[in-house]
Amino acid sequence: MSLIAVAMNALLAVLLIVALGFGWRLERRLKALRDSHAGFAKAVADLDQAAARAEQGLADLRAATDEASEALADRIERATVLAAKLDERLNRPMVTPPPAAAPTPARREAPELKADRRLKAEDFERLLDREAQASRPIEPPARAAPISRPSVAKETPRSRARVDDDLFEGPVDPPRPGPSFRAR
Repeated sequence: MSLIAVAMNALLAVLLIVALGFGWRLERRLKALRDSHAGFAKAVADLDQAAARAEQGLADLRAATDEASEALADRIERATVLAAKLDERLNRPMVTPPPAAAPTPARREAPELKADRRLKAEDFERLLDREAQASRPIEPPARAAPISRPSVAKETPRSRARVDDDLFEGPVDPPRPGPSFRAR
C-alpha cells in the first residue's frame, strides 16, 4: 500500500467521524423539534377545550341573565303596583268616626293585618297624628277646617334606598336567642 492510499483512507475516516458527529447533533435537534411540536399540539388542543368551555359558560351566563332580567322585571312591575296602591292609600282623605261610636269589625281587624308590618318613624308619627285627629270633637260643618295631612319628611337618597330595599326583601325573621356577636 502506498502512502497516498493510507493518507486518503485516514482523510476519509476523519470525514466520516465528522459526518457522524453532525448527524448525531442533527438527530438531537430534530428530536427536540418533534417534542416541541407535540407540546404545541397539546397546547392547541387544551386551548380549544378551554374555548369550548368558555362558550358554554357564556351561554349559561346569558340564560341566567335572561332569567334574572325576567324575574327583575316581574318584581319591578309588582313593586310599581304596590307603590301605586301605597301612594293611593297614603293620599286618601282620612275619615274620622264619631267619638261615641263603637269600633266596627273592620277597625278591629286592621291591627291584626298590620301586625306583621314593621313601623318606621314616619309611619309612627302619621299614626299618632291620625289618632290625635280622631280624638278631637267633631265641629259643625260650617266651621270645620279642612283636614290637613301630616307633613312628609323630605326624601333623601338614603331614605329612598331603604324604601327600595324594603320593597324587595322578604319578611324579617325575629332574632334568635343566644350570645351576641359583641359578647365574644
